[in-house]
Amino acid sequence: MRLLILSFYFPPDLSAGSFRTSALVSALRRDAPPGTQIDVVTTLPNRYHTFSTNAAELETAAGLEVRRIPLRAHRSDMLGQSRAFLAFARQALRHLRGRKYDVVFATSSRLMTAALGAFVSRRLRAPLYLDIRDIFVDTIGDVLPPLLAGSIKRIFSLVESWTMRRAQRINLVSEGFADYFRARYAGRPLTFFTNGIDDEFLAATTQPVARPEKESRTTVLYAGNIGEGQCLHEIVPTLARALRDRVRFIIIGDGGRRAALQSALVSAAVDNVELRDPMPRAQLLGAYQAADVLFLHLGGHPAFEKVLPSKLFEYAALGKPVLAGVAGYAAQFTRTEITNSAVFPPGNLAAALAAFDSLQIRDRQRPEFISKYARASIARAMAADILVVAGCVP
Repeated sequence: MRLLILSFYFPPDLSAGSFRTSALVSALRRDAPPGTQIDVVTTLPNRYHTFSTNAAELETAAGLEVRRIPLRAHRSDMLGQSRAFLAFARQALRHLRGRKYDVVFATSSRLMTAALGAFVSRRLRAPLYLDIRDIFVDTIGDVLPPLLAGSIKRIFSLVESWTMRRAQRINLVSEGFADYFRARYAGRPLTFFTNGIDDEFLAATTQPVARPEKESRTTVLYAGNIGEGQCLHEIVPTLARALRDRVRFIIIGDGGRRAALQSALVSAAVDNVELRDPMPRAQLLGAYQAADVLFLHLGGHPAFEKVLPSKLFEYAALGKPVLAGVAGYAAQFTRTEITNSAVFPPGNLAAALAAFDSLQIRDRQRPEFISKYARASIARAMAADILVVAGCVP
């Protein structure tokens, strides 16, 4: 049996898709029948220009081949990402020419990796398993200017329709996506294997932590992408200014709106926000453990009301208070699943201040959450489903 995994990101790159795919590959290697070959086609680390690490273009192990396609340095805006994907797609198709697979798996947040998977599965006459981490058509309709969004949305709606109708199975990482897909693709089999908690974070919950000397101010930390979806530039400067005497903010990450955030911080004349570059996970865990509160924010666009940020799983696992500016499904999930959390409508300063004041600033373990959302268990269930689609019936 031969399985193809398409993922734009893969370790050591830093992204939710990278960590998710790594866990899935580990589960497939563990549970697939003897003699199974798993081929991963991905890119060399490229997500952040402020984070670089060495990785081999070709990595092999027993039953595994990882082909990392090199890309030129690119900006994080839509044009830069489009050019990067086209380069990835061209080289991936060249690499896959003449190969045969029992299933094609593609994980995608911006639709096009899913579309590439659909094209490859059609050309190779292999069943297609899609893992959808965002509704791209919804998102571009919200974040682009109206005159531009209409025409682009129509084009990508056609791409989405063709892609989804090629799939034998569509997994959605958020149950908030369900109504959208059931309305448009009735009859397509849907599954809901969410994001989860990686082993590094599970281990961190059982290890003693050397906390730094306590400051007089509460440390609030955000770690992740700084893009249009997070809209940190719209909430962090005003929130930090309002809490200047009580809170020190640390923002770790990079992305297309980092410059906008820096500019907004200067305009707001705040001196209690520290920006740090992306860092490896081992180092990031230390920053998490040193913080008092973990912070998350999404923009107020309707499309974001359907998503379930992977960051919530990391935050909740560590037992820290969670302050989340989210709406829709993410807000519902946070309120019902994460104890000692506080939710406020995105961009609402008064509600954010009230939510912060409602938190108990102390660590509290969440054993039920950890048991329910361990990534390894979710990945093994998903791997078993992929093997069924590949024709491997237990």
